[in-house]
Amino acid sequence: MKERIIVDTSVFTNPDTRVVFGKSTRDAFCKFLELVRKNKEKIDFYMPPSIFEELSHFLDETELPGDTELVLKLKAPKRFNVQVPGFLLYELIEEIRARINRGLRVAEEALRGVESEGKEKSINRLRNKYREALRSGIIDSKEDVDLILLALELDGAIVTSDEGVKRWAEKLGIRLIQPKALKSIMEG
Repeated sequence: MKERIIVDTSVFTNPDTRVVFGKSTRDAFCKFLELVRKNKEKIDFYMPPSIFEELSHFLDETELPGDTELVLKLKAPKRFNVQVPGFLLYELIEEIRARINRGLRVAEEALRGVESEGKEKSINRLRNKYREALRSGIIDSKEDVDLILLALELDGAIVTSDEGVKRWAEKLGIRLIQPKALKSIMEG
């Protein structure tokens, strides 16, 4: 049975991981596709359509090879058939509640700093801290959920640099592959 690998947008858009495959998002994705072609006998590479759509915001689709959708298998998870353990829901709700409370504290702190820092600086600091408090390290999009569900459905491994996806994949026992390790595997 072939290895199944589900690929996330972050592999090509996160500056820290994209350099594994190329300098720009486009270069990284095209180099990745070249390696996929060389490994198609050993490994099936999947990407949920929602992830491909997200990635297309960073790429000019007219510049992509014509066989992109044949080389990289676009497959949506069977959202109604995949069973997810109940603990996931409990932990997600607990985490969301804690993050909302952290966001409230960040907003309160920002209000206290308006007089000393000024309005614009306070707003910028609030945005950054609020985003970090609410979104960092959590599955925060339908694309993240699609990655996890597809990996569960296919019993596949996920390649991502998204910390939230990594955390939740580990909780669910989904195998993770680091982008550098994937490239070594593909080249070796």
